[in-house]
Amino acid sequence: MLRTIEAVVAPDGSIKPLEAVELSPGQRALVTLLPADRSASETAVLSEQALSDWLRPEEDAAWSHFQPAQS
Repeated sequence: MLRTIEAVVAPDGSIKPLEAVELSPGQRALVTLLPADRSASETAVLSEQALSDWLRPEEDAAWSHFQPAQS
């Protein structure tokens, strides 16, 4: 099972998870390095491609019952 966790890079260069993680010897991991000062707008840009399929009229129709009534 794939799992994503958040971590920070310590001053000595080691990676410190922000939550407790059980790891097995030899377990592999992929590490994605992000800018330290990531802004909310950058997060939105990074999410844009993943969420692009929600920008369709049929998605609007499917979720319209959650929208407040327009007067």
